[in-house]
Amino acid sequence: MMVTQRIELEKTALRVREQIIRMAMRGGCYIGAWLSCADLLVYLYKRVLCLRPETIHSPGRDYLLFSKGHAVPALYGTLSELGFFSPDFLANHLNIRDSIYWHPNADIPGVEFHSGSLGHLLSVGMGIAMDILLVRGTNRVFILMGDGELNEGSIWEASLVASAYRMENLVAIIDRNWYQANARTEDLIPLEPLEPKFESFGWVVHRMSGHSFDEMEYAFAKLPLKSGKPTVIIADTVRGKGVPSIQERPDRWFARLSQEEVELMMCELHDNHDREIIASKEFVS
Repeated sequence: MMVTQRIELEKTALRVREQIIRMAMRGGCYIGAWLSCADLLVYLYKRVLCLRPETIHSPGRDYLLFSKGHAVPALYGTLSELGFFSPDFLANHLNIRDSIYWHPNADIPGVEFHSGSLGHLLSVGMGIAMDILLVRGTNRVFILMGDGELNEGSIWEASLVASAYRMENLVAIIDRNWYQANARTEDLIPLEPLEPKFESFGWVVHRMSGHSFDEMEYAFAKLPLKSGKPTVIIADTVRGKGVPSIQERPDRWFARLSQEEVELMMCELHDNHDREIIASKEFVS
Protein backbone atom coordinates (compact mmCIF):
# COMPACT_ATOMS: atom_id res chain seq x y z
CA MET A 1 0.00 0.00 0.00
CA MET A 2 1.28 3.47 -0.85
CA VAL A 3 2.12 5.72 2.09
CA THR A 4 -0.35 8.38 0.93
CA GLN A 5 -3.15 5.79 0.86
CA ARG A 6 -2.36 4.61 4.37
CA ILE A 7 -2.25 8.18 5.68
CA GLU A 8 -5.66 8.92 4.15
CA LEU A 9 -7.13 5.80 5.75
CA GLU A 10 -5.64 6.76 9.13
CA LYS A 11 -7.09 10.27 8.88
CA THR A 12 -10.53 8.93 8.02
CA ALA A 13 -10.41 6.40 10.87
CA LEU A 14 -9.45 9.19 13.28
CA ARG A 15 -12.45 11.26 12.18
CA VAL A 16 -14.72 8.24 12.59
CA ARG A 17 -13.44 7.73 16.13
CA GLU A 18 -14.12 11.40 16.85
CA GLN A 19 -17.71 10.89 15.73
CA ILE A 20 -17.96 7.76 17.85
CA ILE A 21 -16.84 9.58 20.99
CA ARG A 22 -19.29 12.43 20.36
CA MET A 23 -22.18 9.98 19.92
CA ALA A 24 -21.26 8.30 23.22
CA MET A 25 -22.46 11.38 25.08
CA ARG A 26 -26.07 10.99 23.95
CA GLY A 27 -26.98 7.92 25.97
CA GLY A 28 -25.74 4.60 27.26
CA CYS A 29 -23.25 3.10 24.83
CA TYR A 30 -20.92 0.22 24.03
CA ILE A 31 -18.07 2.50 23.11
CA GLY A 32 -15.33 -0.14 23.34
CA ALA A 33 -17.03 -2.32 20.73
CA TRP A 34 -17.56 0.74 18.54
CA LEU A 35 -13.88 1.63 18.56
CA SER A 36 -12.57 -1.88 17.90
CA CYS A 37 -14.15 -2.14 14.45
CA ALA A 38 -13.61 1.43 13.17
CA ASP A 39 -10.46 0.63 11.16
CA LEU A 40 -12.10 -2.40 9.54
CA LEU A 41 -15.12 -0.38 8.42
CA VAL A 42 -13.04 2.46 7.03
CA TYR A 43 -10.87 0.06 5.05
CA LEU A 44 -13.81 -1.93 3.70
CA TYR A 45 -15.71 1.11 2.48
CA LYS A 46 -12.71 2.92 1.04
CA ARG A 47 -10.72 0.02 -0.45
CA VAL A 48 -12.87 -3.10 -0.87
CA LEU A 49 -16.59 -2.60 -1.35
CA CYS A 50 -18.04 -1.86 -4.75
CA LEU A 51 -20.49 0.52 -3.13
CA ARG A 52 -20.88 4.27 -3.25
CA PRO A 53 -23.63 6.66 -2.06
CA GLU A 54 -25.04 6.78 -5.57
CA THR A 55 -25.17 2.97 -5.91
CA ILE A 56 -26.81 1.96 -2.60
CA HIS A 57 -29.80 0.54 -4.46
CA SER A 58 -27.94 -0.98 -7.40
CA PRO A 59 -28.49 -4.77 -7.69
CA GLY A 60 -24.83 -5.12 -8.70
CA ARG A 61 -23.43 -3.53 -5.54
CA ASP A 62 -21.42 -5.30 -2.89
CA TYR A 63 -23.28 -5.79 0.38
CA LEU A 64 -22.03 -5.16 3.89
CA LEU A 65 -24.25 -6.47 6.69
CA PHE A 66 -23.38 -5.14 10.14
CA SER A 67 -24.19 -8.05 12.42
CA LYS A 68 -22.70 -6.66 15.65
CA GLY A 69 -25.53 -4.16 15.72
CA HIS A 70 -24.75 -2.70 19.16
CA ALA A 71 -21.63 -1.14 17.61
CA VAL A 72 -23.51 0.69 14.87
CA PRO A 73 -22.17 4.19 15.67
CA ALA A 74 -18.91 3.01 14.07
CA LEU A 75 -20.90 2.28 10.90
CA TYR A 76 -22.80 5.58 11.15
CA GLY A 77 -19.55 7.49 11.54
CA THR A 78 -18.00 5.73 8.55
CA LEU A 79 -21.02 6.27 6.30
CA SER A 80 -21.14 9.96 7.21
CA GLU A 81 -17.44 10.44 6.46
CA LEU A 82 -17.84 8.83 3.03
CA GLY A 83 -20.81 10.93 1.95
CA PHE A 84 -23.75 8.57 2.45
CA PHE A 85 -25.33 11.30 4.58
CA SER A 86 -24.23 14.53 6.25
CA PRO A 87 -22.17 14.25 9.46
CA ASP A 88 -24.64 16.75 10.93
CA PHE A 89 -27.21 13.94 10.96
CA LEU A 90 -25.21 12.18 13.70
CA ALA A 91 -26.39 14.84 16.15
CA ASN A 92 -29.75 13.03 16.10
CA HIS A 93 -28.26 9.84 17.53
CA LEU A 94 -30.65 8.38 20.14
CA ASN A 95 -33.21 11.11 19.49
CA ILE A 96 -36.57 9.37 19.91
CA ARG A 97 -37.94 11.36 16.97
CA ASP A 98 -35.39 9.93 14.54
CA SER A 99 -34.32 6.53 13.24
CA ILE A 100 -30.61 6.74 14.13
CA TYR A 101 -30.38 4.80 17.36
CA TRP A 102 -28.66 1.90 19.14
CA HIS A 103 -28.95 -0.64 16.33
CA PRO A 104 -28.78 -0.50 12.51
CA ASN A 105 -31.92 0.78 10.85
CA ALA A 106 -32.45 0.23 7.14
CA ASP A 107 -34.05 3.68 6.90
CA ILE A 108 -30.52 5.12 7.23
CA PRO A 109 -28.78 5.48 3.82
CA GLY A 110 -26.17 2.75 3.46
CA VAL A 111 -27.61 0.41 6.11
CA GLU A 112 -28.63 -2.80 4.36
CA PHE A 113 -30.53 -4.62 7.08
CA HIS A 114 -31.76 -4.24 10.65
CA SER A 115 -29.75 -6.04 13.30
CA GLY A 116 -29.33 -6.13 17.04
CA SER A 117 -30.29 -9.64 18.02
CA LEU A 118 -26.93 -11.32 17.51
CA GLY A 119 -26.18 -14.28 15.30
CA HIS A 120 -28.69 -13.70 12.50
CA LEU A 121 -27.01 -11.75 9.73
CA LEU A 122 -24.68 -14.50 8.56
CA SER A 123 -27.84 -16.38 7.55
CA VAL A 124 -29.30 -13.25 5.94
CA GLY A 125 -26.07 -12.64 4.06
CA MET A 126 -26.00 -16.25 2.95
CA GLY A 127 -29.44 -15.80 1.41
CA ILE A 128 -28.29 -12.72 -0.48
CA ALA A 129 -25.15 -14.53 -1.63
CA MET A 130 -27.26 -17.45 -2.87
CA ASP A 131 -29.46 -15.11 -4.89
CA ILE A 132 -26.37 -13.54 -6.48
CA LEU A 133 -25.07 -16.97 -7.44
CA LEU A 134 -28.42 -17.99 -8.94
CA VAL A 135 -28.47 -14.96 -11.26
CA ARG A 136 -24.75 -15.40 -12.00
CA GLY A 137 -23.82 -12.08 -10.44
CA THR A 138 -20.27 -11.09 -9.57
CA ASN A 139 -20.96 -8.95 -6.52
CA ARG A 140 -20.07 -10.06 -3.00
CA VAL A 141 -21.58 -10.15 0.47
CA PHE A 142 -19.57 -9.17 3.57
CA ILE A 143 -20.82 -9.75 7.11
CA LEU A 144 -19.06 -8.03 10.01
CA MET A 145 -19.65 -10.00 13.21
CA GLY A 146 -18.59 -9.70 16.82
CA ASP A 147 -16.70 -12.61 18.36
CA GLY A 148 -19.35 -13.07 21.05
CA GLU A 149 -21.81 -13.90 18.28
CA LEU A 150 -19.96 -17.12 17.64
CA ASN A 151 -21.73 -18.58 20.69
CA GLU A 152 -24.93 -18.61 18.63
CA GLY A 153 -25.84 -21.89 16.98
CA SER A 154 -27.26 -20.04 13.96
CA ILE A 155 -23.72 -18.98 13.03
CA TRP A 156 -22.59 -22.57 12.68
CA GLU A 157 -25.76 -23.69 10.89
CA ALA A 158 -25.23 -20.94 8.31
CA SER A 159 -21.57 -21.87 8.05
CA LEU A 160 -22.45 -25.46 7.11
CA VAL A 161 -24.93 -24.36 4.43
CA ALA A 162 -22.60 -21.72 2.95
CA SER A 163 -19.90 -24.33 2.55
CA ALA A 164 -22.29 -26.90 1.09
CA TYR A 165 -23.37 -24.43 -1.61
CA ARG A 166 -19.80 -23.31 -2.35
CA MET A 167 -20.51 -19.63 -1.68
CA GLU A 168 -17.19 -18.10 -2.65
CA ASN A 169 -18.92 -14.70 -2.85
CA LEU A 170 -19.57 -14.74 0.92
CA VAL A 171 -17.04 -13.19 3.32
CA ALA A 172 -17.45 -13.27 7.10
CA ILE A 173 -15.28 -10.86 9.09
CA ILE A 174 -14.94 -11.43 12.82
CA ASP A 175 -14.08 -8.44 15.00
CA ARG A 176 -12.00 -10.50 17.42
CA ASN A 177 -11.61 -8.06 20.31
CA TRP A 178 -11.59 -10.90 22.85
CA TYR A 179 -14.38 -9.49 25.02
CA GLN A 180 -18.05 -10.29 25.36
CA ALA A 181 -19.98 -7.81 27.49
CA ASN A 182 -17.97 -7.48 30.73
CA ALA A 183 -15.89 -10.66 30.43
CA ARG A 184 -13.12 -12.05 28.27
CA THR A 185 -14.47 -14.54 25.76
CA GLU A 186 -11.97 -17.17 26.81
CA ASP A 187 -13.11 -16.89 30.44
CA LEU A 188 -16.79 -17.14 29.48
CA ILE A 189 -17.15 -19.63 26.62
CA PRO A 190 -13.72 -20.17 25.02
CA LEU A 191 -13.69 -19.67 21.26
CA GLU A 192 -10.14 -20.62 20.36
CA PRO A 193 -8.81 -22.20 18.28
CA LEU A 194 -11.02 -20.47 15.72
CA GLU A 195 -9.12 -21.27 12.52
CA PRO A 196 -9.52 -25.07 12.63
CA LYS A 197 -13.15 -24.74 13.70
CA PHE A 198 -14.10 -22.77 10.60
CA GLU A 199 -11.88 -24.92 8.40
CA SER A 200 -13.70 -28.02 9.64
CA PHE A 201 -16.96 -26.38 8.52
CA GLY A 202 -15.54 -25.99 5.01
CA TRP A 203 -14.42 -22.36 5.05
CA VAL A 204 -11.04 -20.94 4.08
CA VAL A 205 -9.60 -18.83 6.90
CA HIS A 206 -7.20 -15.90 7.11
CA ARG A 207 -6.13 -14.20 10.35
CA MET A 208 -4.80 -10.65 10.55
CA SER A 209 -4.67 -7.50 12.65
CA GLY A 210 -7.88 -5.50 12.47
CA HIS A 211 -5.88 -2.30 12.96
CA SER A 212 -3.20 -2.74 10.28
CA PHE A 213 -4.24 -1.36 6.90
CA ASP A 214 -1.28 -3.10 5.29
CA GLU A 215 -2.45 -6.49 6.58
CA MET A 216 -5.98 -5.73 5.42
CA GLU A 217 -4.65 -4.85 1.97
CA TYR A 218 -2.89 -8.20 1.77
CA ALA A 219 -5.93 -10.20 2.92
CA PHE A 220 -8.72 -8.57 0.95
CA ALA A 221 -6.76 -8.32 -2.29
CA LYS A 222 -6.82 -12.12 -2.50
CA LEU A 223 -10.61 -12.62 -2.37
CA PRO A 224 -11.94 -15.19 -2.86
CA LEU A 225 -9.19 -16.90 -0.91
CA LYS A 226 -10.09 -20.22 -2.52
CA SER A 227 -12.41 -20.98 -5.40
CA GLY A 228 -15.65 -22.64 -4.33
CA LYS A 229 -15.27 -21.85 -0.63
CA PRO A 230 -16.67 -19.07 1.59
CA THR A 231 -14.07 -16.95 3.38
CA VAL A 232 -13.75 -15.99 7.01
CA ILE A 233 -11.29 -13.29 8.03
CA ILE A 234 -10.49 -13.21 11.74
CA ALA A 235 -9.43 -9.68 12.59
CA ASP A 236 -7.68 -9.42 15.95
CA THR A 237 -8.60 -6.06 17.47
CA VAL A 238 -8.45 -4.15 20.75
CA ARG A 239 -11.67 -3.16 22.43
CA GLY A 240 -11.57 0.59 22.97
CA LYS A 241 -8.78 1.02 20.39
CA GLY A 242 -7.53 4.59 20.20
CA VAL A 243 -8.45 5.60 23.75
CA PRO A 244 -5.96 3.82 26.05
CA SER A 245 -7.78 4.68 29.28
CA ILE A 246 -10.72 2.44 28.30
CA GLN A 247 -8.90 -0.21 26.27
CA GLU A 248 -9.73 -3.76 27.37
CA ARG A 249 -11.51 -2.57 30.50
CA PRO A 250 -14.46 -4.84 31.36
CA ASP A 251 -15.99 -2.15 33.57
CA ARG A 252 -16.33 0.19 30.58
CA TRP A 253 -18.19 -2.21 28.28
CA PHE A 254 -21.27 -0.01 28.74
CA ALA A 255 -21.00 3.66 29.62
CA ARG A 256 -22.74 6.99 29.48
CA LEU A 257 -20.26 9.81 29.02
CA SER A 258 -20.49 13.36 30.29
CA GLN A 259 -19.40 16.36 28.26
CA GLU A 260 -16.22 16.54 30.35
CA GLU A 261 -15.42 12.85 29.71
CA VAL A 262 -15.98 13.31 26.00
CA GLU A 263 -13.58 16.25 25.91
CA LEU A 264 -10.93 14.29 27.85
CA MET A 265 -11.33 11.26 25.57
CA MET A 266 -11.03 13.44 22.50
CA CYS A 267 -7.71 14.83 23.76
CA GLU A 268 -6.55 11.31 24.61
CA LEU A 269 -7.55 10.08 21.15
CA HIS A 270 -5.45 12.74 19.43
CA ASP A 271 -2.49 12.30 21.76
CA ASN A 272 -2.52 8.56 21.16
CA HIS A 273 -2.85 9.04 17.40
CA ASP A 274 0.16 11.39 17.39
CA ARG A 275 2.23 8.88 19.41
CA GLU A 276 1.37 6.08 16.98
CA ILE A 277 2.36 8.24 14.00
CA ILE A 278 5.71 9.07 15.63
CA ALA A 279 6.29 5.42 16.50
CA SER A 280 5.55 4.28 12.96
CA LYS A 281 8.00 6.82 11.53
CA GLU A 282 10.70 5.68 13.94
CA PHE A 283 10.05 2.06 12.95
CA VAL A 284 10.38 2.88 9.25
CA SER A 285 13.56 4.88 9.76
